[in-house]
Amino acid sequence: MESQMKRTLNGRVGPIVIGLVAALLLSAMMFAAGYALATWQASAPARQANTPDSLAQTFAPFWETWNLVHEEYYRQPVSDTLLVRGAIQGMLQSLGDAHTGYMPPSQFNIATSDIQGQLEGIGAEVDSRNGELTIVAPLPDSPAEKAGLQPGDVIVTVNGRDVTGLPLLEAIMLVRGPAGTTVHLEVRRAGQDKLLQFDIVRARIQIASVASRLLDGGYAYVRISTFGDRTTEELRQALQKLLAQNPKGLILDLRGNPGGNLYTALDVASQFIKDGPVMIEEWGDGRRKTFNADGRGLATGIPLTVLVDQGSASASEIVAGAIQDRGRGRLVGEKTFGKGTVQDWHALDGGRNGGVRITIARWLTPNGRWVHEAGLTPDILVTRSPEDVRAGRDPQLEAALNALKLLSQSSMAVGGQDAP
Repeated sequence: MESQMKRTLNGRVGPIVIGLVAALLLSAMMFAAGYALATWQASAPARQANTPDSLAQTFAPFWETWNLVHEEYYRQPVSDTLLVRGAIQGMLQSLGDAHTGYMPPSQFNIATSDIQGQLEGIGAEVDSRNGELTIVAPLPDSPAEKAGLQPGDVIVTVNGRDVTGLPLLEAIMLVRGPAGTTVHLEVRRAGQDKLLQFDIVRARIQIASVASRLLDGGYAYVRISTFGDRTTEELRQALQKLLAQNPKGLILDLRGNPGGNLYTALDVASQFIKDGPVMIEEWGDGRRKTFNADGRGLATGIPLTVLVDQGSASASEIVAGAIQDRGRGRLVGEKTFGKGTVQDWHALDGGRNGGVRITIARWLTPNGRWVHEAGLTPDILVTRSPEDVRAGRDPQLEAALNALKLLSQSSMAVGGQDAP
């Protein structure tokens, strides 16, 4: 599937932001919560036709205000460029969608450089929930994780500025910054009476998207931390090495994975599902497109369990939802984040005037479920407390391994086919 997409940082950039949940990788993989870029052609829904007269009438208050600003505002001259950018930002912000917005050139350049792996920040994925900047997941070994930020934490202030209600990218840019600089965060955490204080030194974030090993007892383990440009090939290489050792089953760990590239998610799902539907994309006019497994998977027959938690979002939920709906394996852990929209990215004037991202569709699981703000409920619910983490215990992994042992002893897992 990945080969079908022509990647570009100019012009129209396609529906690959499965809401990654906007990435704050704060090193933002823009596009979770988390993002990548790809060109994708689709017929747009019919738009309401506007006549020149009706457009002139509609824009009359805008030009009247424009003229008043140039004639009466006390600090002249006024930058026309800044006025236009502010108008674009206000137009998109008026839609009330945290994942639709404008990025001025500096933000757009950072976002696109993030996609290329040039990441600097605190290393946490965030999203906007009810106008609050919410941690989806700190990245492994990132400054955010080392400082103790947890999924579900709400960032209230950044360097003393209240970020509640700010547009998502504006809040993200306040947290981000050059490696070696410090950012002060005030954070609200469930169960805590007072705001928590964090001083975090930003760093350059190196992301290894796939890690794998063979567990005791002959079971394979694969962790995917994000869905980036190189994830498909990294996963194939990991599976080839693991499968050469004839494992009895495989655990796919998507915990803390905030998402990423839509087409990478489809490629990953195709590694475990032999054929048939993986995801459905639905536009506002009701049209739907079904994406099927590509039939080239390496691990479509091996018994499978999937680890998820509240930090598993967007692209992670596509993979986990497909595996669950198709009866390909069992989900173990906690309810996922719940991010079910797709964004289209556009560079304005080649990026010289920034760029916009517009929510164009929602995605559904093969059975037609929309996970947005609801998440996926695991087949086996197991929590992992902060005390477990500090003590090095992983009851979720243990539960996934126990479930996998049962699956490997039965005929339930039949690669890529729906469960009987």
